[in-house]
Order: sequence, then structure tokens, then C-alpha cells
Amino acid sequence: MIYTITTIAPVCAKLHAQGKKIVLATGFFDLLHQEHINFLTKAKVVGDILIVAVESDERARALKGEGRPVKSQLVRCQKVSPHVDYVLALDANFNNFAAFDSLMSAIRPDLYAISSHSLHLKSKTFLAEKYGGHLVVVHDFNPAISTTQIIQQTTT
Repeated sequence: MIYTITTIAPVCAKLHAQGKKIVLATGFFDLLHQEHINFLTKAKVVGDILIVAVESDERARALKGEGRPVKSQLVRCQKVSPHVDYVLALDANFNNFAAFDSLMSAIRPDLYAISSHSLHLKSKTFLAEKYGGHLVVVHDFNPAISTTQIIQQTTT
């Protein structure tokens, strides 16, 4: 099942009531590759439950450029699903601080797992702590293995 911010909130409330340590990770996960899997594996081991929020196609195009994402959000969610406990599809309006705040409010993650190249660290740290959690770098970014690199290698 693929969740929304609205449908994941009661699931998270129940998990928190059970004393589960929730980890949140976000990203595009376009052309799921080994570095994505390494990141998700490392994020999963720091808690009991891993929730991954997958960015919309519109946001991917806005941030990554024309031709991206290579795979639709639905396909990206399906590819990530075997590696996580819950998958959340973010809508096209997830593009500002208020939207990110609503995600953090709904999930209230104990840990917000990021890669070492993650952007907006101050905002992410602030929101994680606002809802009782902590930001944690679980994976060192390897620039040699990325979706952009894979695309460039296949088109040259």
C-alpha cells in the first residue's frame, strides 16, 4: 500500500503508542540503484520502522530538469517498497517549508535519516527536533554512483 500524509498519520500514531522507533527518509529514488539500497538499508537499521516519502514527478522535473524522473512516482514507490516498512507518495504541492512541516507533524519521526549530501540541513534539523526527533546522517554519498551518472553513461 502506498500512503499519503493523511493516511500515514494514524499509522504512525499507533506505532508510537507501541513504542516503535520510527525512521523517516525522503527522496526521489529514480532508477533505484545500489547507493539507494545502501542508504535505505542503513536507515532501516537505526530504528524499528522505516518510512520512505517519495517525491512527486513534478518536483523531480523542477529540481532535476526535463526528462526526469525517468520512472513515474508510482513505479518509484513500488521499487522502494521491498526495502522499507511503509511508502508515502508526496504530492506535487510538497515544495515548501509548510508542506515539509506537515509531513514531520504527521509522522513525528524519532530519526530523520539523510545522506551526507542532503540539502537544507538547518530546516531539516529544525523540523525533526520540533517534533521530538533528530536528524542523522546514515550514509556517505558516493558521487560515482547516482541516477544522473547512470543516465549520462547510457546516453554517451
